Amino acid sequence: MNTKEVSELRRRWQAEKNAVKRIYGCYVSANGEIVADLDEPLSLMPQEEAEQYFALLKKALSGKLGKNLLDLVFSTQQVADSDEHRLLMALRDSELQDLEARQAFYQKAVESLHLEGSYLLLLAHDTYDVPVKAKDGTRLEDGDRVFSYILCAVCPVKEGKPGLSYYPGDNEFHCYSPQSVAAPEYGFLFPAFDDRAANLYNALFYCRKPDLLPEAFLDSVFHTEVPMAAEEQKEAFQEALAEALGQECSMDVVQVLHSQLSGLVAEHKESKNPEPLTLTARAIGQILTQCEVPAENVEAFRTLCDERFGEGAALDPLNLMDPGKVEIKTPQVSLTVEADYSPLVQARVIDGKRYLLIPAGEGVEFNGLAVRIPAQEQEA
Repeated sequence: MNTKEVSELRRRWQAEKNAVKRIYGCYVSANGEIVADLDEPLSLMPQEEAEQYFALLKKALSGKLGKNLLDLVFSTQQVADSDEHRLLMALRDSELQDLEARQAFYQKAVESLHLEGSYLLLLAHDTYDVPVKAKDGTRLEDGDRVFSYILCAVCPVKEGKPGLSYYPGDNEFHCYSPQSVAAPEYGFLFPAFDDRAANLYNALFYCRKPDLLPEAFLDSVFHTEVPMAAEEQKEAFQEALAEALGQECSMDVVQVLHSQLSGLVAEHKESKNPEPLTLTARAIGQILTQCEVPAENVEAFRTLCDERFGEGAALDPLNLMDPGKVEIKTPQVSLTVEADYSPLVQARVIDGKRYLLIPAGEGVEFNGLAVRIPAQEQEA
């Protein structure tokens, strides 16, 4: 899925803009026991309450593709004959009305989710009459394509601070600890909405903290290869770069690489291309070659990337570095520099000692206190 397709579905998750008829789910205690089963018709629900449910489910379609939103791919064999795909299809095809399928899914989820405290697992089914659109996104006419899908959100239930609350029935105040449902930690869409149509070979998984993927849940519900978390990708990329370049991993090379990748991210953003930006290790190797890194080091980098990410893997630059800032550290000093300013930071050897040189203009502060730097060299 691309950003436009995700946004198109997100816009449906508000009152009177979808075909959701019921909200399903279960409330799970901190001990991992299902203590309540949710089956609520929207027609009997106050609008304010319905909007709260929609807001929680909509959150499961938020974040960045490739970081918070991950493509899960089923094999051909799984789609043809597997328990996990069969269960998801039963949920979707029955519009979540299959009680046995719902209970089987709840059991899978509860056994594999390990959240601190209690949580609410939400499920909803929507049917979307996909309109025909021009290339510029203008709606032309109602289409004959219908996208039937389910959306799931796993939401922690937070305990509030206890306090006195008025009880009208007793005409007294008693101590009360309020509970509230927080934004989802995890969620998923099935099937995926690729090329504005159902793709039964894919699901879109949401994780609020991309560095903490629920591997047991992913394996139990989808049984597909778990995508590498964004932080793992960054670490693997940096390790491959440091190991392959060795002595060639200089400040100048890393600065140019960061600048080039940041530039590609900026160009992609300006182009408003809905497809995520990806690069291969070979493309990154070409940037290293432009930095006059020896060919054997570049080839070693490509080989290490193939080993860590898979041969010819498409890498998201946003998972490899932060285009907005640069962090420079020594054992004693830590600096955070705006990305546009980082090329001005230089590594120099002066009188046999290594230095980092940072041009200082006006507005220099020391612990928040404005300080003055002499305009000319002071005599010894």
